[in-house]
Amino acid sequence: MSEIVIRPAETRDAESIRQIYAQPEVYRDVLQLPHPTLDGWQERLTPTAGRRHLLACIDDRVAGNLTLLVEQNPRRSHVATFGIGVSPAFQGRGVASALMAEMVNLCDNWLRITRIELTVYTDNPAALALYRKYGFEVEGTGRQYALRDGEYVDAYFMARMK
Repeated sequence: MSEIVIRPAETRDAESIRQIYAQPEVYRDVLQLPHPTLDGWQERLTPTAGRRHLLACIDDRVAGNLTLLVEQNPRRSHVATFGIGVSPAFQGRGVASALMAEMVNLCDNWLRITRIELTVYTDNPAALALYRKYGFEVEGTGRQYALRDGEYVDAYFMARMK
């Protein structure tokens, strides 16, 4: 099996990331809409305070993306949240786990983050298992949290404390 390489995303990666989030298997489990635009991803990849983009690559192909958002409010500067997506072609190969490991390393050892928060649909067992593996715990449930495929779905609020 080829090695997973984690690197920062660059503007030139916008199309590869757009292709990941254009897949129904991906956008239905995240808060993205169908038909993401290249311009939208190029704008997201523009350097912004508190935002970091990590890519997982296998054989020089973008396999997954993780966007880390560090809170900019001084009273919450110890908190980060993130979004993650893995191309269906690379799911089940450790891509999400590699991205999570690097994100936790950055938060714990370089960014002074002591609390990482996330929201995940309650019917996403693979994501729940991944997050629990990295120490995240359910703190609450948001009923009818988001619209997906024409129906409202619940989500868990999870967090990991250093």
